[in-house]
Formats: sequence, structure tokens, C-alpha cells
Amino acid sequence: MKGTAKPQGEIRLSQLVTTFGPGSMMDLPNHSVLIAGLDYWTAGGEAISEPRLSRKLATILNVPSIDLRTPPPASNDPTAPQRGIAGFQFPEWFIVQGAEATDGEKHRSRLLVHRKALTKGKYIDRDKKRKAVVPIRFVRACRAGHIADIDWYEFVHNGPSDCRLQGRQLFIDERGTTGDLQEIYIRCDCGKAERSLAQAAVLSNKALGACDGPRPWLGAFHTKESCGEPNRLLIRSASNAYFPQIMSVISLPDRDQSIRRAVDKMWDHLELVQNLDDLKHERRKSAVRDGLEGLSDEEVLAEIYSRHLGTPKAEKSVKVAELETLITAKDEIGEDRPDGVFFARNLPRHFWDVPWMRPIKRVVLVHRLREVVAQVGFTRFESVAPDLEGELDIGVKRAALAREISWLPAFENRGEGVFLQFDRDYLKNWMNRDAVSNRAEELQRGFGEWRKEHSSSSRVAISLAYYMMHSFSHLLLTAVALKCGYPASSIRERIYAIPEIGYGVLLYTGSSDAEGTLGGLVQVGRQIHEVVRSALELGTLCSNDPVCAQHEPASPHEHRFLHGSACHGCLLISETSCEQQNDFLDRSLVVRTVQGNGAELFSEALTNEGITAPTVAK
Repeated sequence: MKGTAKPQGEIRLSQLVTTFGPGSMMDLPNHSVLIAGLDYWTAGGEAISEPRLSRKLATILNVPSIDLRTPPPASNDPTAPQRGIAGFQFPEWFIVQGAEATDGEKHRSRLLVHRKALTKGKYIDRDKKRKAVVPIRFVRACRAGHIADIDWYEFVHNGPSDCRLQGRQLFIDERGTTGDLQEIYIRCDCGKAERSLAQAAVLSNKALGACDGPRPWLGAFHTKESCGEPNRLLIRSASNAYFPQIMSVISLPDRDQSIRRAVDKMWDHLELVQNLDDLKHERRKSAVRDGLEGLSDEEVLAEIYSRHLGTPKAEKSVKVAELETLITAKDEIGEDRPDGVFFARNLPRHFWDVPWMRPIKRVVLVHRLREVVAQVGFTRFESVAPDLEGELDIGVKRAALAREISWLPAFENRGEGVFLQFDRDYLKNWMNRDAVSNRAEELQRGFGEWRKEHSSSSRVAISLAYYMMHSFSHLLLTAVALKCGYPASSIRERIYAIPEIGYGVLLYTGSSDAEGTLGGLVQVGRQIHEVVRSALELGTLCSNDPVCAQHEPASPHEHRFLHGSACHGCLLISETSCEQQNDFLDRSLVVRTVQGNGAELFSEALTNEGITAPTVAK
């Protein structure tokens, strides 16, 4: 493997966590490189303090502790020590430019050469002419993240051959103008072997053999892993070439510390509490009631039990901790000014109490928030996202970012947001309706068909409440972007579907600079009822109706198994804004569409306001 390339490009620090982390491929002006592992990243990044995220990542990686740091920034001082990110030249096979076209400009043949055949980045032909080369687009990889060059001699001969030792030349022939793999052939000048790349694309052909576990981003002397997965053909620029596995949390005030302080003050009254009835009896006392104000019985009882048992309480999942904080926000009063990295206030109901907001229980304006995002590993071909509670699966096979992990690349966003909590009883009554149950079965059949094609995926079916809130979130995000001044791609969603605690949707800005704190989102939140009305009106009719509204999730023709009534004309948004990669969407669960299946949540509220879905002739 060749050494690292010279500095030739710059990207944003956040992109080194979400898009171009260790093991990813990048095209620079004069090189194609594989971003090196963390062992080759120079020091200099700033430390990020987020204990809750650090503890969870240490548990996932099975290490005592883990540090979070920003990627090392480049230095503009030419006299300072070099800092930045290393990249290894990859792939090592190149196509020689300047070949002559044949067969009426429809058949083009070019020489395929290895890096060792180049001189100062050029290929010198038999006439001593220097010719430019470009990296080949095709490499081999597996789902575990391993990647390497294809052994082109073995591929074209469908096994071992003496042509490599004899110095035979290889050619890549393009026998058409479409660029389709069936028209691209690898040919050996021995005259006895040629093979279409289309054969490599069919996994059952096993044309590329079994993976031997190469991890070139870890350096020239990296240790290969035992793998055995079938090698797959990978196009370097394809969207499935790299899926970073990231985890994010929103920095929260230490609520557990507040609970401990309150229980400490009231311990003389609470020491003998054994159950919920005892606690309720003690809370009738004015001193105890005032001392535990704002704390739920469950939180206080859990703290009491942990003291009796002498064991610390289990740490809450990511979204459980966030949701508990959001639904306990205090009312907005007078000149209550934002302070700290997290500041949220409940918007009193009389500001937004209108009929179409009946499913909503609470509106919280988040004046300030801080999100910390860290990369844990990566996969190829299939993405692995956090579960519905924001936790990463410990058992997932992920590619390592370094030989020995001591720190992880991370970045922090500062922004603002709006949180809408749904009424649990309203949702429960909605889910008990026959039309909703029928729609749930249709969506479940779609997920079943998706599982048949992705049998190795760890993804699980989501609850109907999540399905609905996720669809509502996309409609609301689009409506909010039209009013708040932020582009839709700068607004992100966070869906909370935790039956024991509550249901809600948080829309927030995520920016590493001041753009995320302009105040526009909070200002829109003060007229949230009007924005929700606009969102619901947007959802009633799609530009692709009636085709969109009549889509059946289990239909084998479109292969959109994780979509109900959803398409680019109504619900699909930027994938950087969506926490489910634009899957699990169905606007018919939110509003009445032209299909009219009767499964919408907001049916009664909209009907009372005279807002109904248009109809089409059947």
C-alpha cells in the first residue's frame, strides 16, 4: 500500500463523522483515497464533554472509558506541524486514458494497469508517451465493512492463471454507450479470457470469492479479520459504499441530581417508605409536597429503592431521559431568559387550544439545546441505525475505526426546537379503531415483504404510533421550513414513542455554528397551531395522487415496502433530517387522503374546521 497522499482538499469537521469517516472513499483533485483509521489522525481536536454519551459508547465498545474529540482541524500556518486526516491511495488499479475508440465509436477499449506499473502517477506506453490514468470505479467489499481491490487476473480467468506471471495485459472494454454492467467486459490479451462485470454483480455467482477480511484503512500492516462473507461488487461512488454508525444525545440538565437533592432534604420523611401508597401518604404533608414539587412518584420511589438496596439506578436510555425532561418543562412566564446549554419552557395551552390540535397535549419551546454526535463504526451495503429509544445494538457487526479505540470523532450542534407531546389516551382510542387496525396489518405485510429481501438486517417493525408521528413530523417539518427562515435540510426530527412515558415529536435545528440559534424556530412555535393546520392541509393531497394515496405497501411492483401513502411529492425529505432514512411513512395515518381508508388521526379535528380531503372519481 502506498503512503498517505499530500494535503489536497478540505471538508467540514462534521462530514468526517457523518460522511467521510475512517474507511470511507473520497475523490480528491488528483487522487482517490481511503480515509485512514484514527491511528493516523493527528492530534489537535477539541475535547467534547458529554458524560452520558461517553458512558454508553464505552459500554458498546466494551472499553473502560472513551473520549470524544472533534476531528483535527487543518492548520493555515505553514510553519506549524502538519495536522489533518491521512488518506491511503485506493484503489490501486487504474484505467489508462487516451485509448482509441473502435466499432463506430460504440466500442471503447482501455488498458487496465496496477499502481506498480505507473511512473510518477503516469503510464508510459511502448512509444514512451506518458498517459494519464484514472482510478477504476469497481472494488470488492462485504457487509462487515471489509474492502479491497478486485483480483482482476483471477476474475477474468475465473480462477488461477499464469497470465499474471507472464505479464499479460488486461483491458476494460465498454461495448455500448449506456455504462450498464452488461456492456462492460474485462479482457486479457492472451485471447482466451474475457468476462462481463455483470457476472460480478450477481451475488449467487460468487464471482469475487469469499471475503478474507482486509481492512486497509487501518494501515499497511493491519491484521485481517476472519470473515467468510461473500465479496460483493461495489462502485466507489455508490450511496451504499459507506454507512457511518452514529449515536447522538441532547445535553440535558442533570435531573437525577435534582432528584437526589430533593430526596436528601426530605429523607427524614421518606426513609421508611416501602411502596407507592406509603409515598403518596407522605406527599400529603405540606413540607414533603413542597420539597418534591415537580418530581413524579416513580422518580422519587426509584431513588428511595436505590438507597435501600445500596445500588445505583440503571442509566436510562437516550430518548427516555430526553422525553422525561421535555414533558416536565415549566410554563413560560414573563421575562424568563434562556440560560445554559438546554432551556425549554412549556407554552400555555390557551395560546394554541384550537379544535385541530385536540390530539396534542403539550407544546414546549426549546430555546436552547446542544446535540453531541459521535461515530462508533460503519458498515457497507446495509445501514444500521439506532433503535426507537436512541440506543445502538451491542451485537451488531460493525467495522472498527482504529486498531485500539481510545477516542471517537464527534461534533456538537447548538440550536433550538419545538416539541409536541401527543395525548396518550387520544392515541389509544385511535389505535383501537377498526380502520386503523386494518391499515396496521397492511403496513405490517409490507414490512414482511421487506424482511424477505433483507433477511440479515437487524431492523424490527415499529409501532403504529411511531409510524403516525414520523409521518406527521415530515409534514410539520415541511410547513415549519416555509415560515421559520431555516432551510428544510437544517431542521432535524426526533421521534419519541415510549408507551410508559409518552409520545412526542421534536423538531430542532442542528448546526455547528450560530446559524442554528437564530430564534426562528421558537418564534414559529408560538403560532404552532397555524403551522400544524398548514401541515395537515399539505398532507391531504399529493401531486402524485391518486397513485401515491393508493399505494399498497406489500405491492411487489414498486418495491416500496416501508411506505404507505408516501412519496417525494408529499412526505420524503432530506435524509439528513430524518432519523429513519425516509422509511416508515404513511400520511393516511395522519390525515384523510383521496383513498379514504378512514385511518387518519386528525379526522375529527379537521372535519370540525371544514377541512376535508378532495375526492377523485373511481
